[in-house]
Amino acid sequence: MRKNYYAFQKYNPQKLYHKTPHLPLMRILIISASAAREGFTKKLVQQIQPLLHADVTDLNDYHIMPYQYGAANTEDDYYKLIKHCIENYDIFIFATPVYWYAMSGSMKTFFDRFTDLLDHYKDLGRQLRTKRMAAISTSAGDNLGEAFWLPFSEAARYLGMQYLGHLHTLENEVATENLQKFCNQVKKS
Repeated sequence: MRKNYYAFQKYNPQKLYHKTPHLPLMRILIISASAAREGFTKKLVQQIQPLLHADVTDLNDYHIMPYQYGAANTEDDYYKLIKHCIENYDIFIFATPVYWYAMSGSMKTFFDRFTDLLDHYKDLGRQLRTKRMAAISTSAGDNLGEAFWLPFSEAARYLGMQYLGHLHTLENEVATENLQKFCNQVKKS
């Protein structure tokens, strides 16, 4: 396990975006998974974070093993991380670059480990039914098809989560209008 286990970059806003006292604040976590720590995905996350008052965590800061039958990899960081996420956040935004027309390998490993919540940690997994999910991605080309989003939307459906939508941007070409539309969509959920 890494020394700095809870490597969450907390957003410390002066004002929260919910101004109506009777509405609960939706706690948002952006879960980033890029091999390039300072790449375009991080730049996109840095643009979205203040708009949503979101916290951020990077999967590169954790040791997460691939899924194994029989929960053989319980010594890695996955369970503690997912438990913390489920207990402390309402909305998860998964941020990934596009690698070979798919999410990054570390994001795929994280998604594969949802199986642990279905097989071994069922009470924790059932708590996902009250959560919401969205996805953001970056790539060098504009040939991303709708099939890219299928693992996100179908995982949300299977886990009983509400899928809020997605945003894809090209390297260094974030369309401000699309970014704002995505953030508004997340906020109104």
